[in-house]
Amino acid sequence: MTEWCGWPVVDEATTWETAQQILTDAELSDGLPLVPPTRRRLEAMVAGLDNRGDSRGMMPPMFGDITPDAVAYQCVIAGARPSELAVVLTAAEATLEPDFNLLGIATTTGTACVALCVHGPIARQLGINSGTNCLGPGNRANATIGRALQLCIRNIGGARPDTGDMATMGQPGKYSLCFAERNDGPFPTLTQRRGLGKDASAITVMGISGTAEVLPGDGEGATPEAILSPVVAGMKAALVMSSMSRRNERGEQVFLLPLEMAEKIARHDWDIARVQRYVFETGDGIARAPEAIHPIVTGGAGYKMSYLPIWGGGSQTVMRKL
Repeated sequence: MTEWCGWPVVDEATTWETAQQILTDAELSDGLPLVPPTRRRLEAMVAGLDNRGDSRGMMPPMFGDITPDAVAYQCVIAGARPSELAVVLTAAEATLEPDFNLLGIATTTGTACVALCVHGPIARQLGINSGTNCLGPGNRANATIGRALQLCIRNIGGARPDTGDMATMGQPGKYSLCFAERNDGPFPTLTQRRGLGKDASAITVMGISGTAEVLPGDGEGATPEAILSPVVAGMKAALVMSSMSRRNERGEQVFLLPLEMAEKIARHDWDIARVQRYVFETGDGIARAPEAIHPIVTGGAGYKMSYLPIWGGGSQTVMRKL
């Protein structure tokens, strides 16, 4: 049997069952079936890439070397396509930013995981879901891109249960959590707000403790205040539950707005700055500044929002252009 970055490469004739056992024995499995990493699949994943062995940084917690070849291996076994490698590689590099604090996220006894949001034309080209059930199952691109990033953290970074990953409970987001931002909302996209342009292809990595459903305070939400006040309540509760209320520093806040809720807010002549200011002022210290509150328009029809609490141990979101 040959190897790729020290991991097994299986022969084309290897049975599915045997391939699964080989990968499990090599401690590469997240518990779900893996695509057998044949030489043909691996070479197809990196076709046309230069400097495939060059280091892009050392990934915590065990500080494995991020190279295009190493990330490509995770993409293959996750079921991702060659066109998706750049997204996973860029996301893996983004997690190395010191303020992201991957070491803390990967090793905490808490429920932190890495969520990935993909922005702009690349999301549409790859078919990443920004509509109905965007955080759930049913879309190959979301599932495999998110899974490939998690496998990077596990297999390159070394965050395996009882070794690097010490989570008491963990959470399903550690299998895969990838979604896209919509580009048809009434507010500037996150890439535009961060200076990359209205429709730039980019990724954002977020260290989050989970997801929470949030409903408007008045049925479908007749006013911006009715829509946003429960979001603020959820953020305040998260500060208490994570013990962040006992700390002086504050970071960022992220919540997901379905299109019709965003449009309801916009019809009252509220722009994104007013949304951020309302959440910040009503929340009384839930973020370091109004600009650190990040509404992202995504999801399908309906008025139920999602709150993504940033991990209480300390993490900043990181955006990278593709």
